[in-house]
Amino acid sequence: MPTYTAPVRDMQFILHELLKIDRYQDLIPGFAEATPDTVAAILDSAAQLSQEVLQPLNAVGDREGCRLENGRVVTPTGFKEAYQAVVDGGWTGLIGDPHYGGQGLPYVLGLAVSEMMASANMAFTMYPGLTSGAIEAIEIGGSDEQKNLYLPPMISGQWTGTMNLTEPHCGTDLGLLRTKAESQSDGGYRITGTKIFISAGEHDLAENIIHLVLARIPGGPDGVKGISLFIVPKFLVHPDGSLGDRNAVSCGALEEKMGIHGNATCVMNYDGAVGYLLGEEHKGLRTM
Repeated sequence: MPTYTAPVRDMQFILHELLKIDRYQDLIPGFAEATPDTVAAILDSAAQLSQEVLQPLNAVGDREGCRLENGRVVTPTGFKEAYQAVVDGGWTGLIGDPHYGGQGLPYVLGLAVSEMMASANMAFTMYPGLTSGAIEAIEIGGSDEQKNLYLPPMISGQWTGTMNLTEPHCGTDLGLLRTKAESQSDGGYRITGTKIFISAGEHDLAENIIHLVLARIPGGPDGVKGISLFIVPKFLVHPDGSLGDRNAVSCGALEEKMGIHGNATCVMNYDGAVGYLLGEEHKGLRTM
């Protein structure tokens, strides 16, 4: 049976002897808390999680894959319990902004933990991994209202996030994308289009999924200069943070990616879904 042994000692050497993170304790926020004892405890705990919880599910995820049932994705056996273990352990908020409930530890320490988790089970780790990318985009481009509404439940792991770029007719050439964002009288937008190869686009691990979607506002410039970025929740979110109605976004099909069958790679359909501009108009790629 395959096993995984996390290179904890190597990581300690890199952090303390090569990168010498102790030098930054008084210079960069978060590094003061990253004492050798704290780092050792975090790496040991991450190793235990990766070796004992995530790695045994790697083969299960590859063998079972995800299933699309009545528009909902069912993840492989054990994935829901593993995700809850990640949430309960505070791993989703390890490097998150303390203002929104995160622990504020150094990004480089988060990378070490992510390496362990991904080495043990890449398909599983992509669920919280995509969320991290969405969190960063909202931190950089979001208004105070958007940050206060979306970041706490994403950092806690209560909600997850995605990044929606690719479309059926264009892969890396995003200047050709056609997904449309039509402005509404309430300041929001209606998003219409199809995205493909969307990792973690639909699943049963969290109560809400916050999609970040690249789309065009009609009348904008051609090519990449006309692309904007939008927040499109799976379930609409009330101002108090409670969940409302299901948004007009759905998974139309699951796609196969070799080696990560346990991650839901989705065709996502946006049928006039409610969306909110993230950052400035026509500068979506820069924000993402």
